[in-house]
Amino acid sequence: MTLKDLKPGSEGRVVSIGDKGPARRRIMEMGVTPGTNVKVIKTAPLGDPIEVNIRGYELSLRKEEAMRIVVE
Repeated sequence: MTLKDLKPGSEGRVVSIGDKGPARRRIMEMGVTPGTNVKVIKTAPLGDPIEVNIRGYELSLRKEEAMRIVVE
């Protein structure tokens, strides 16, 4: 399951981040690392972006980025 599949109000734990290279590095620099708990706060009306709470702050991710983040 990916972060994109979670519905608002649901939580998960980051298992892995798919891509290699600059996209993966950018996501990890924002604090999204394996083992971190993440909660989906809300999604925009058209589904992009997705607002999540991670490490005590709120972060907006594009659907493309959320599809790369595997959660359990």
